[in-house]
Amino acid sequence: MPSSYPLQARISAIGTYVPHRILTNEALSQMVDTNDEWIVQRTGIRERRIAEVHEFTSHLCIAAVQNLIDRYPNSIDGVDLIIVSTHTPDLSSTPVACQVQAHFGFQAAGAYDLNATCAGFAYALHTASALVAAGGHHKVLVIGSDALSKITDYTDRSTCILFGDGAGAVVVEREEAKPAFLAYHMGSDGTGAKHVYRTGLATELNGDTLLGEGKLVQNGREVYRFAVSTVPVGIEMLLHKSGLPLEAIDWFIPHSANLRMIDSICERSGIPMDKALYSLEYFGNTSAASIPLALDLGIKDGKVKVGDNLLLYGFGGGLTHAGVIVRWG
Repeated sequence: MPSSYPLQARISAIGTYVPHRILTNEALSQMVDTNDEWIVQRTGIRERRIAEVHEFTSHLCIAAVQNLIDRYPNSIDGVDLIIVSTHTPDLSSTPVACQVQAHFGFQAAGAYDLNATCAGFAYALHTASALVAAGGHHKVLVIGSDALSKITDYTDRSTCILFGDGAGAVVVEREEAKPAFLAYHMGSDGTGAKHVYRTGLATELNGDTLLGEGKLVQNGREVYRFAVSTVPVGIEMLLHKSGLPLEAIDWFIPHSANLRMIDSICERSGIPMDKALYSLEYFGNTSAASIPLALDLGIKDGKVKVGDNLLLYGFGGGLTHAGVIVRWG
């Protein structure tokens, strides 16, 4: 384990947002050949939130930050960097982070987007905590947000049943007395890039013709195989780096991709399912937003308490994966 751990940083505030429009399984059954029972049994998802026509990732981020400010009024004072994790930016050449900076008028804050798809929030948390602990920044605003409905093919029943829109924001700041970032682990397997993608400037990948015409394409079977084989190993590495036994983890907060996937990961890792927090049941798979949404649900439900050890783990397109252990509060 690196001697610099635990890092002298902590999460000091959180805020979340999901759009008001609800897309139920019943409504989806009017669009494609599916039904509520089939979707719930295979994914655990009952509803998902969908952004309005003129509501984009920047709007979701701004609303999540406003929720954070409403709950923690002085939390953003002194923010000197904004990191937005997303793969659905409003514009291809203007960072969403810059739009957040402009809206709130941060005067001395750098801003950039980070794209690690569904692992993005964990990647951004690790980046922010390392920058703060190194002294490069004092207070970083980290946002995970995606508007997946904008890139979903609603004629493809294998993918359209999964995705929803949302955002989650946290403040990461310096903490010398009680360092709260206990360990991190990350990795990637670019050979699996063809299993989750959407076309951009290129329409080929390693000689293979890409499909979807800008909509999200996913090989669910291969992504499932990647997640259930990779994440348990990553969890073991995290525990080793932190020096904590599995029993010391109060809550496991994985990317909310699919309930069957989470159940398999828990079974292989020895984590009881009642220790897993997820946001997919009523929000769907919200990519980079799913972990902060699940964390906030746990806080609002009174489950997550000050001093709890949280194991956060994201995984997704790229293929990417990353986890962090954080002490809450």
